[in-house]
Amino acid sequence: MVNVILCPISGAPENEPVLDMAYAVAKDLNSHLDVLHVQPEAKESIPLMGEGMSVAMVEDMIRIAETEATERAKRARQMFDASVGRHGLPIAERASETSGASVLWLKEHGREDEVIAWRGRLSDLTVVGRPGDSDDVLTPMVLNAAIFETGRPVMVVPPKSESIARKRVAISWNGSQQSARAVSSAIKILEQADAVMVLTADSSRTSGTRGPELASYLEWHGIQPDTKVFESPAGSVGPRLLEECTKFGADLLVTGAYTHSRMRQFILGGVTKHVLGHAQIPMLMAH
Repeated sequence: MVNVILCPISGAPENEPVLDMAYAVAKDLNSHLDVLHVQPEAKESIPLMGEGMSVAMVEDMIRIAETEATERAKRARQMFDASVGRHGLPIAERASETSGASVLWLKEHGREDEVIAWRGRLSDLTVVGRPGDSDDVLTPMVLNAAIFETGRPVMVVPPKSESIARKRVAISWNGSQQSARAVSSAIKILEQADAVMVLTADSSRTSGTRGPELASYLEWHGIQPDTKVFESPAGSVGPRLLEECTKFGADLLVTGAYTHSRMRQFILGGVTKHVLGHAQIPMLMAH
């Protein structure tokens, strides 16, 4: 059950599709949405001081950092206010104040990753943007905090995403704990989908029989998925998975995140690393 959704924003234009996705999910699932902006402490947001830097130089850098942080916070609040008018959800601080979907502005000071980690633990789903080319969007550190530190599922919206639909949902299924958590978190979304496809790689690590097993489980939830096993030579599961998503016309991919260790995937690559770097559709992920 998704009752509380968290959406961190920095105020950058790239946050718009992320925020729209968060609103769409909140409306569909009749949930509360917390829109969070984290304003960093100026002293923590500037580079490490060099031995040759004077007191005046340090003070100038802190002053510039404070000005930039204030401007980002202002843009983020303006973005939130515009989104409330655009989506029409009531503002509510407590569950007793509303019986339907609602929204609230939250502003915290500190390190983005640390604040998102503890706020995410108090949410059922965190919606974040995938870091893109801009320097003014949430950092990879924040995405990692959402995936690894909250213990909750994360919806990752790629840069320039234009779709907020979740009507054709693909599931990457390998029978892992991470995949199971992702599917469990997405049940309500799957129940509302027009079509669901269970995709399983035929590889040395995954048996093709696992897809029909998941399909049988989903039928108990009133979901009638199709299944497909695709061939995937060593090292090609990620690209092949995205190819199958495209063939199916998926507008959301449900998948476990980092079934293998982060270090292994950082060094050798992996499905999660490839999908995060190349998917053009939102992903609901769980570790």
